[in-house]
This record gives sequence, structure tokens and C-alpha cells, in this order.
Amino acid sequence: MGDVLPRSYARPAGMLPPNNEFGIREITPGLACSGPGGAYELVERMEYLYVRVVKARGLKWSGEFDPFAELRLGGYSCITRHVEKTASPEWDDVFAFSRERIHAPFLDVLVRGRGFAKDDYVGSTRLDLGILPDAPASVQPDSSPAPQWYPVFDKKGEFRGEVMMAVWFGTQKDSYFDSAVHADAAFPVDDKLAAHIKHIRYDVPRLCYVRVKVTEVRDIVFADKARVGEVFVRSRILGQVHRTRTSMDHRWKDEENGHLFVAAAPFKDYLNMSVVGVKNGKEEVIGHVNVLLDSFERRCDARPISPRWFSLMQPEGAAKIDKYSAKISVVLCLECGYKVLSEPVHYLSDVRPAAREQERERKCIGLVELGIREAILTATRTRDGRGSCDAYCVAKYGVKWYRTRTVTDSISPRFHQQYHWEVHDHCTVLTVAVFHNSQIGDKGGLVAGDPVKDVLLGKVRIRLSTLETGRTYAYAYPLMSLHGGGVKKMGELRLAVRFSSTSTLGLFQTYAQPHLPPMHYHRPLTVVQQEMLRREAVTIIAHRLGRMDPPLRRECVEYLCESHALRWSMRRSKAHFFRLAEALEPLSAASAWFYHVCRWTNPVTTVAVHVIFTMLVCYPSLVLPTFFLYKFMLGMRNYLRRPKHPWHVDMRVSHADTAHPDELDEEFDEFPTARPPEVVRMRYDKLRSLNARIQEIVGDIATHAERARCVMTWRDPRATGLYLLGCLCLAVITFSVPFQAVALLTGFYLMRHPILRQRLPDVVANFFRRLPCKVDCLL
Repeated sequence: MGDVLPRSYARPAGMLPPNNEFGIREITPGLACSGPGGAYELVERMEYLYVRVVKARGLKWSGEFDPFAELRLGGYSCITRHVEKTASPEWDDVFAFSRERIHAPFLDVLVRGRGFAKDDYVGSTRLDLGILPDAPASVQPDSSPAPQWYPVFDKKGEFRGEVMMAVWFGTQKDSYFDSAVHADAAFPVDDKLAAHIKHIRYDVPRLCYVRVKVTEVRDIVFADKARVGEVFVRSRILGQVHRTRTSMDHRWKDEENGHLFVAAAPFKDYLNMSVVGVKNGKEEVIGHVNVLLDSFERRCDARPISPRWFSLMQPEGAAKIDKYSAKISVVLCLECGYKVLSEPVHYLSDVRPAAREQERERKCIGLVELGIREAILTATRTRDGRGSCDAYCVAKYGVKWYRTRTVTDSISPRFHQQYHWEVHDHCTVLTVAVFHNSQIGDKGGLVAGDPVKDVLLGKVRIRLSTLETGRTYAYAYPLMSLHGGGVKKMGELRLAVRFSSTSTLGLFQTYAQPHLPPMHYHRPLTVVQQEMLRREAVTIIAHRLGRMDPPLRRECVEYLCESHALRWSMRRSKAHFFRLAEALEPLSAASAWFYHVCRWTNPVTTVAVHVIFTMLVCYPSLVLPTFFLYKFMLGMRNYLRRPKHPWHVDMRVSHADTAHPDELDEEFDEFPTARPPEVVRMRYDKLRSLNARIQEIVGDIATHAERARCVMTWRDPRATGLYLLGCLCLAVITFSVPFQAVALLTGFYLMRHPILRQRLPDVVANFFRRLPCKVDCLL
């Protein structure tokens, strides 16, 4: 299991394990967050000082101003939103200060105005933290204490009004935890950045496929008044565009399934269809129509949909045509029976279709709970001459995504947040990713206006089917980052995860159910369609989550949805090849074992095999029972050696540690490429040489397959004659000789002693290699 880490962590904060440690390591579960309900039993209790600034009244200042409140606690500085031109502002903002990072003796609350100088303020009040341990403590399900009025005084000690606040100690179970601004920064945090250090839940929009099939266009008129000509129909939903083939008779009966788009609920977008004419190589829009997606018929099965007729409108700026009556016939429907794939099939976190009624058919079979505890990270930026990191985590499963608060200026962030999801199919994957928030600081995108991207520090995938029911897994997972310069360990993330079953019968029934909804099998999508639609689904999800507050950035959505999974990679190709070789290792091991049996390397083993083989041939009814008993005993032996920890991202399986720098640079290159021509030429030549070797292997396999087929086609009449003669002789022998005798002779011949063998190939191999194949037909 690796070394066990106590809660005190013998390793100093920020220090990473040696570079040769890449496996996950078990950690001692921490104390559960106390309180009724046990909702936070997978993480440790963390205390916070909550300050709720409600409002102010009677503020005195010469002239009008836009008041806001500023909280100062040592190096922390947080401000409320400002209210324009009032002496009685209402804010109702909540701030949370981690108790373990409070080192200042006082909390200062200053009432200021927008545009004031740095040291100017209307009035201030100071709270002594030395007496705050006696302040009210909020333990759920208790409510937070009621706010009270505090007087504020200016620099001369004159009364300038009152501010209403509530101050109390609480934990992450507090009702204000999610909405509070967490001031875990050693530098001032302004209101533009406050949203980026919050904890929030994101609900992924319900996606659905839209099928558009154009069947016919009637009564169209070209600009030259002609009614005959080539036309096609262009369909558009937001940024997705498809077009039919060009037709002369204005019919598209042979287009069986039409085109598919991706749309998100509540389906308030429009489908724009334009009929475009083609004459003399030029295109002209003849007519168009907009149809609201919500008016489409919804389909959950494979039943046919009747086409609908729509009247076309003339394009703007075109010459008016009297009695314009062009129409278009289209089959429109929302395909609610499909599961819109936004992630690769082998990383699916939700398999329910878009239809609400079909979602209910997949009953909840369990609950997965995730506790994001803490991390030890490498420094990603330099602040005040020292390394620091602004880290946050995003947990993705199904339609509920969670983002922890950003713990700023810390290479040992402590999150200690717990989440849970309902499980409808346990053969799904839970993903947790750690990001560095590049939007905070002097060079952040929000401050400087640069499109700075958040940096992926690593991610963890946990397949729920590999978890034992009811067991809590508390492990430290290594975080690996792969980029053009190579692979680097960015730290480790400590998680606690538990899968609980609510229906044992339903849990076992899922193994007999199809993985995807029935529509994927009744009307399957092609691989090209799936990948094209998956890219569009990721784009829609990124757009929707980017409009929330705080937004989840596009790069985070793309990382979590594996949007670049189909990018060409020499490293990934090698990884797949070695995965295949490892998967076929039992066959090669069995072949090697049988080779040694035939060569009498161990005479005792060979004699034992002869005895068992003779027994099975003489009593064929024992073959299947012996085989299944062997599999049962093998499985029971493996049960005693079963792994105690779930699978994790492994750099050795990914072959990231042995990848050549040029291979990594090619993997992270843009599409189309941005590299100079000489680099592209070098990569192309290397790819040609690699494909030449693959080509030869595929050619050899095809040659053997063709020889096996040509043996019966009289292409080589002598070889076919000999083969038929041999088949006739074998038919007579096997008819007249008992099957047991034939099987024994065959097995004994294959396992004959090396003294009876010769180094030359046998007759069958020589005959097979001389058969003709289609290599002669190649140019």
C-alpha cells in the first residue's frame, strides 16, 4: 500500500515525495466534522470566523458618496459591494476567515466610499479578537446569531453612524459557507476577484439531439425569375451548420437520417433554414425560415416522424416577388431517447437519456460521497520572492459539478469539503481535477485583461465499479501534469470516497442492462457523428457554465470532458500498443508454457499434462466442468491478492515518462499545425516510416487470410486438389477411427519429445505458405 501518512504528516508542508513515487498512498482518515447528521464525516472539521455585514444607517459625510464596507484582518482585505448615493446602504455580504490562518489581534471594519483615498473613510469600528472565543458558535442545524449594531467613529473619534454585523465561529457545515467570500489571501482581494475564491455548485444543462431532415422544396423562384435550377438547404443552430447535397429536382428522399445538432434546455433557440440556389458557380439565398426548437416534436423511440411544411420568407434586400409561396418540407424532432455524449464513452459519468420519463426508469442504486481534503502542491508562481499557488478543485459526476473555493497563496491548501451524488449506474467514472487560478494577482486575466488560462495541475479518475460497497477509501493521489516539455509531478491530492448501495438487487441488475439508452442501439450513430456532436456538446456546456457567477472557465470544462482525446499522439499510440500486449500476456504466457511442455523442459510437468489430457479426451464430459472449476479456483486465488486501492492516472501506463520531447511537442501542437515547415516535414517522414512498418504487418495478416480463402477457390488447381484429397482422407479416418483416438494421437504428436522433432517446418506449414494470395495484384 505504500507508507501510511499520519494526520500530522511527517513531511514538511510543501515538500513532495521522491520523484520515483508515483502510486497512490493510503492516509489515515481524519476526524469527522462533528454535529448532527454526519454530512461531513469524510473530511476534518475546519473552523471559520464568519462576518456578516448587513447594512449601515445614519452615515455622516459631506456630500453624496457610494458607501461600501471594508474588512481588514492582518493581511486580509475584503470589501462589500458598493451602493450608490445613500446614507443607509444595505449589503448583506458574508466573509469567512480560516481560523488557523488568523494571526492578527483585531478585526477592523471601515465604512468607505467609492473613489476615496486609500486612508480616507467615513468611520470605523474595531473588534478585539481576544474576546472572540466567547462569541457565539454556530453548529448546524443551529442558525447563525442575529446581527447587531456597532457604532463607527472617524479619525477624530466623532460618531459617524452605525453598521449592523454578525460575528460568529462556525464550520464548513454552516449555511453561509457556500455563499461567503473566503478571504484566504495574504494580499488584498478586490470585488472583481472575490467571486473567484467562492465555493459553488454548477448544474450542467440538459442536452438533446435535434434531427433535421429536409425532404422537399416547392415553388421556389430564383432572382432571374427562373423556377428550375440546383439548390441546397443550409441549416443552422447557433454555431452549428449543416447543408444538404445539391439537388436539381428539389427533393432529398435518399437522405435517410438527415442531420443532427446539439441543443440545450429550455430549447429557446431557433433553427434557421435557408434555401440556397446555385447558378454559374454563384450562390444566392432564395428563402429562409426560423423555427423555435421548443415547437419540435419530441421522440424517445424509433417511431417515424411525419414531415411538416413551412412557408419560406424572402431574404432581406431581394427584389419583391408577387405571390411568393415557396415552401419547404422538413422532418423535425428532438431526439430525447439518446444520451448526449459530452465525454468519451469509457469515461462516462452519466448514462441517462435526455427524456425525463426515461431518466426515471433508471432508478437510483446507490450514493457516492467524495471528501476533498487537502493537497500538497509545487509552486506555480512567485509572490514576494517565495513560491505560492492559488489552487481550487472541480469534481465532476453526472449533471452536478462542484468547485471548491480557491485557497490563495498556499502550496498546502486545505479544502475539506464533502459532496455526494446519486448513482444510477455504478459503471461510471468520478473525476476530480486540481487547477491553479491564474485570474488572481497582478498578472491575472481579470486584472490585466489578458486571456490567461487556468493551469491544470492534475486530475484523478475513480471508477465506481472498482469500489467496494460501504468502504471508505482515503488515499493521497499523485497529480501529474503533461505538457510539451514532458511530464511533471505537481503534488498530491488527498481524497476520501465512499460508495453506498441503496438497492443491492438493482446493483446487480445493471450488469444485465445495456450501458447506453436503447436508442443508441435501435438507431446507432456513426463514430464520426459521435465525435462531432461531442465537440458541440462540450462547447455548449462551456458556454453555459461560463455565464454563471463565478464562471467555470472553458479550459476547465475541456480538460474535464477530455475534449482533446482524439488528438494524434505518438505517445498515446505506444501506450495503446503496450496495453494490448499486456492484455494478451496470458495468451502468450500460455503459449510459452505449452511450448516448454512440448519441448519436455520439465519432464514431470509434461507427463502430468499427458495424464490430464488423456483423462479429458477419454471422458469429454469433464472438459467443461474442469475448465470452469479452474476459472473458479483462479478467481478465488486472485481474490486473496485483490488490490486494496482504486485505479488512478499512471504515468507509466501512459508512457509519459519515456516520451520523446518532439513527440510531446507534436501532441500539444495546434490544429492546423503552427510549427515551421521543416519540423512538419521531419514529423511527416517519421510518420511515414512508422506507417510503413504497420503497413507490412497489416499486409502479412491479409496475406495469411487470403491464403486460407484461396485454398478452396482452385486458383492453384494442384494445391486445391491436394487439399481436397487430404480432406477426403481425413473424413474417412475420423469416421472409422474413434474420436478419442484421433484426439490422443494429435495431442501426443504435438507434445512429442524433442528427439522426434526436426528443425525444418512441418508439411502443413510448408503447404500453407505456398498457397497463392493477392499480393501479385498489387501495383
